[in-house]
Amino acid sequence: MKIYVCWTTRALGHDHPCATAYDAVVAAGYEPEVVHARGLGILPAFLNPTQGRREVRERSGGNQMVPALITDDDEFIQGSKEIVAWAEANPAPTA
Repeated sequence: MKIYVCWTTRALGHDHPCATAYDAVVAAGYEPEVVHARGLGILPAFLNPTQGRREVRERSGGNQMVPALITDDDEFIQGSKEIVAWAEANPAPTA
């Protein structure tokens, strides 16, 4: 499982979509690989050349906004609210 975030997984003193999504996935019992997609999503692709942004663009069909999640089942979920909803509906299996 991979979660793509802009700069951090911390809230930075306010609600940050990447931190919210990451926290929901961890609270659901997962330990995702964090991929930093540096840059600013609203900028054109040529100004966001990082591998993380490229991977998100490829999976989404051109949308480079993060957070984005690729589940262990290879499902692609983009957007903080969507990731939170997925995490709440799909807690990690317990051993």
